[in-house]
Amino acid sequence: MTETAVATHVIEVEFKGNRRAFYTWKGEAPPPVRTAVIVQVERGEDLARVHSVGDLAHRRHQGTSHGKAAPDKLPLAVRLATPHEVDTAVRLRVDEEAVRKAALEIVRELKLDMKVSDTEWQWDRRRLTCYFTAEERVDFRQLVRQLERRFSTRVHMWHIGVRDEAKRLDGVGRCGRQFCSSSWLPELRPVKSSSAKDQRLSTLNPSQISGTCGRLMCCLRYEHEFYVQSRKRFPKEGKVVTTALGEEKIVSNDIFRDTVTLRTAAGEMRTIPLVQFRKEVGDAAPAIEEVPPGASAAAGHGALVALRRPATDAEDAEDAEDAEDAEDAEETDAEPTGPADLDDEASSETDDTAPRAKAGADQAKHTSNAPDSARLRGRRRRGRRGGRRGRGGDGGGDGGAPPPPGAPAG
Repeated sequence: MTETAVATHVIEVEFKGNRRAFYTWKGEAPPPVRTAVIVQVERGEDLARVHSVGDLAHRRHQGTSHGKAAPDKLPLAVRLATPHEVDTAVRLRVDEEAVRKAALEIVRELKLDMKVSDTEWQWDRRRLTCYFTAEERVDFRQLVRQLERRFSTRVHMWHIGVRDEAKRLDGVGRCGRQFCSSSWLPELRPVKSSSAKDQRLSTLNPSQISGTCGRLMCCLRYEHEFYVQSRKRFPKEGKVVTTALGEEKIVSNDIFRDTVTLRTAAGEMRTIPLVQFRKEVGDAAPAIEEVPPGASAAAGHGALVALRRPATDAEDAEDAEDAEDAEDAEETDAEPTGPADLDDEASSETDDTAPRAKAGADQAKHTSNAPDSARLRGRRRRGRRGGRRGRGGDGGGDGGAPPPPGAPAG
């Protein structure tokens, strides 16, 4: 006679200090939430309480950090805890404070730079875990030896951060509610200072945006994405724009009222809706640069069109100088260099120069058939170099000024 298959369920249990793990429960139905159960651990058995079951336990097993780090084959939840076993766990919790004080005395004797924040007995007293915080690496081997001799059990030291310490010890935040890390937050993610800057909280006292642990509050992450997406609709603060009243500087933006505060050069302030600001600035928005008529064939239909940005006075002067150089270069390069001129030059030379003249003619013919855009770019580069050397006063280079009368020929 075969045995009937026993249903298995995934349950999430909670130990002391909001430490949670996932286990397998065999039975027709999982135990109710907050029920005390005996579970298997690395060294023996421990007592925990059920935190979630059913679909919620499956979702948390796939989405939480301690669920993703769980082994493929979950350990087994042995049985429901009896009232006597629950009383044993309560007595161990009372004794843990005395163990922590004893550990602190040994730390002071050994002059170790560490803080023992909490201790935890395993339910069967086969292991004692000490949680501590430290700024640097600590050699606690002598501390472990003394604790093992004193309590006759295996001692495990666990280095945690200040956020994990606040999660274990629990408490009430400045909002008047229980710590999010202890009540519902599934994992402790780092909070960057940019979260406070994007919410315009960086100007406040750092203690006002820090939690009990001394780090930035975890709740700064909740609305950070909202602030980032909302500010993308507004102009950059401190920028000078041209509006209906002339040049004005953007002082501040109100993402909740959709208003922009501007200040004129005379110091007058005004606050206008974001829609009105866009209408006023829309007339002076950067225009799309038109494609030159001669460059349409070279650019092609798939070419990208650049946007024209406001140029400074120095850039305008440099562009005017480059344009003048390009015009001079075009006048110089406009002289015909066809095969007829090359034939005249070849007739005045000896026969051994004929092949070179023929090669020059082929090259000139090939150059005359090149795309207009490539020829214009070459002329612009040659004209720019020649014009700048000519205006430099040394009289050298193509495109330079002619030598003064009476000067010796170069």
